[in-house]
Amino acid sequence: MHKYLIMGMPGCGKGTQSEIMCERFNLVHISVGDILRWNIKNHTKLAARIKQLMSTGRLIPDEIVENIVQQRLEDHDWNYGFMLDGFPRNEAQAEYFLERYDIDAVIFIDVPAELIIERLTARRVCRNCGAVYNLDSHPPEVAGKCDSCGSNDLMLRPDDNEIAIRERLDDYEKKTLPALNLFRQKELVIKVRGDRPIHEVQADIQRDLNLAKYRIKS
Repeated sequence: MHKYLIMGMPGCGKGTQSEIMCERFNLVHISVGDILRWNIKNHTKLAARIKQLMSTGRLIPDEIVENIVQQRLEDHDWNYGFMLDGFPRNEAQAEYFLERYDIDAVIFIDVPAELIIERLTARRVCRNCGAVYNLDSHPPEVAGKCDSCGSNDLMLRPDDNEIAIRERLDDYEKKTLPALNLFRQKELVIKVRGDRPIHEVQADIQRDLNLAKYRIKS
């Protein structure tokens, strides 16, 4: 069983690299962002509060994220392990996590802040099915039309404007980097450069984790 955390600034590629890892090694992708969007799509009690916060570009409060992660991990549906994406967000959460779970490694994807801003301002999300595109690196086959569901409603997320992005990056540096440093002290962190093609980043992750011998799917 392999249990990993994946960390990095918003837009560094955590979701993309997690999906590749989970497909190849039968891991479960536990994404805080995906869980929040599921709540919105299914109109849960939590959805109204989440939508209000997202519309203003503000981060979801820590207590909500903590509860979401705890409940999801308690499902114990990760027979081969998991890739946790979007948690922890501060040092206290990192300490809490380490007290309760053994992990194999923390994957840190390092990307310059200015490139993060370029990526996120070019990101578009299908309002109907949630598929994600980037107008520069991964545009839809037909401009403005979702490849997955055919919807013509591709939107710029409210929190993907430059002012909101810079606030999120500032919050990341103040709160999340101390959590990463805690994992470094435990010698759990591998660092890869995320400003390169997706397959190169993935190759470095697998090499640094020594995962070739565990490969399940090609």
